[in-house]
Amino acid sequence: QGIRARETLQKGLEKAIQEKLQNTQGKDYADALDILIESGKEHGKELTMQELKDGTLELIFAAYATTASASTSLIMQLLKHPQVLGKLREELRSKGILHNGCICEGSLRLDNINSLHYLDCVIKEVLRLFTPISGGYRTVLQTFELDGFQIPKGWSVMYSIRDTHDTAPVFKDVDIFDPDRFGQGRSEDKDGRFHYLPFGGGVRTCLGKHLAKLFLKALAIELASTSRFELATRTFPKITLVPVVHPVDGLKVKFFGLDSNQNEILTGTDAMLGATV
Repeated sequence: QGIRARETLQKGLEKAIQEKLQNTQGKDYADALDILIESGKEHGKELTMQELKDGTLELIFAAYATTASASTSLIMQLLKHPQVLGKLREELRSKGILHNGCICEGSLRLDNINSLHYLDCVIKEVLRLFTPISGGYRTVLQTFELDGFQIPKGWSVMYSIRDTHDTAPVFKDVDIFDPDRFGQGRSEDKDGRFHYLPFGGGVRTCLGKHLAKLFLKALAIELASTSRFELATRTFPKITLVPVVHPVDGLKVKFFGLDSNQNEILTGTDAMLGATV
């Protein structure tokens, strides 16, 4: 089923790529696929159709599905733990980002966002408990021994991010959502190199990890500053792990816009906007 699904995706991608290659006139922007196509030309070798399809498929998975997964997990945890959301809002006020219910103009600078230590802890804890992908693959460069077993050179091995986070001795009460475990005084992720690796590890760690964390922080700031939101169903959905961590049938949420006085903004016909994330 997986192979057939991949073939279906690649047929659709090939059609989109062909249309892209044929319609290059009159554009005043460049999207990810444009950049991918041009990247080969920069080095004097145009990418083949198969290379373009493979690259596009990788972009969809690595740049979209994983970020969507982590964003949904972030929203779910803020819904489950209102005290965390309250503490996050207090940090935004203390740093001059949130004032009288509004994001202060010009306050969302990179240095300001990086100074939000509790927000950083929240994002780290979301990625610890709900790492979007389960693990990664590596090729053994040199024969080695692990727990009495010899792993030969040339073998492919898979490391499990999720199992590592669940069994790493540095983390206390591993099933509890506790952002403070990453705060000053505890810093549970500092003991050892490879106990915490939501973006993989080694020289092939995720290239987009800093951008992904910045995106999640910006989303958390927006949610904490300009809206109130609540679960639109009686219970939280079940979570499935394949192909990435996500709620079965989505996470249904009702969002309420807030004005500068933290009053709900009414839409034309309905006070609530329902969304599935």
